[in-house]
Amino acid sequence: MRNLKRPAVLLLTGLMLATVAIAHAILLSSTPAAKQVVRGPDVPVMLRFNLRIDGKRSRITLVSSDGAQSALPIQDQKSADVLNAEAKGVKPGSYVLRWQVLANDGHITRGEVPFQVQ
Repeated sequence: MRNLKRPAVLLLTGLMLATVAIAHAILLSSTPAAKQVVRGPDVPVMLRFNLRIDGKRSRITLVSSDGAQSALPIQDQKSADVLNAEAKGVKPGSYVLRWQVLANDGHITRGEVPFQVQ
């Protein structure tokens, strides 16, 4: 009986870890893409994730190279795994899109996408 307990415990532990890993929102793609050079002054923003995102409780912030931050209003979600916004009047330079999303399972994930504007 003892020999059966150890594999069972290992299997359950592995399943719990897999569930935790799956529960977090992972950024699959973005516009602009990381390190992409885009044209301004208006820059459309699209963030696609691996699972449903609560757009009303998520945030996208544009950070310039001098540290100035501007919250970007998130547009109505047409797809549950995508957030859209638009950075208007952006001057040439280096920027970072800083995002924080709330997945529908309650987990918060954060990340950044650096890019440049010509």
